[in-house]
Amino acid sequence: MAAITTTIQVERPAADVFSYVTDPTRFHEWQQGVVGGHMDTAAEPTVGTRCVTTRRIGGKNRSSVSTVTRIDPTKRWAVQGIDGPIRATVDLTVQPITAGSSQLTISVDFTGHGIGKILVPLMVRPEARKAMPNNLAALKRNLEEH
Repeated sequence: MAAITTTIQVERPAADVFSYVTDPTRFHEWQQGVVGGHMDTAAEPTVGTRCVTTRRIGGKNRSSVSTVTRIDPTKRWAVQGIDGPIRATVDLTVQPITAGSSQLTISVDFTGHGIGKILVPLMVRPEARKAMPNNLAALKRNLEEH
């Protein structure tokens, strides 16, 4: 099955959009179900840096770890899940449209391991497909209001 891809225009400079969308401490502000997140280093993230995201799933907080697989500041960022039964691959690009507006495209796909092989097609992809437009609308609202 193909990745879920969503694009939105945001009335903010590309650097602002990139900084916000790649900051795991802010994921909870725009991603449904996220309750926390952080990078495993205080230094500027590089390829190989780990990103930990905590989601509320089934009434419990569950953390998952991803590794940054690509980073081109202000333009492109990608992570690959490395643990758990459901592992996300996320690829995002930010393109400037004008000095004050940008286009953000986020592509996400999932790989199931163990029970995740059943959950990905039955629950995870359909839920992600529904959530992505709402998540990006929240992201847009947060960035344009501040």
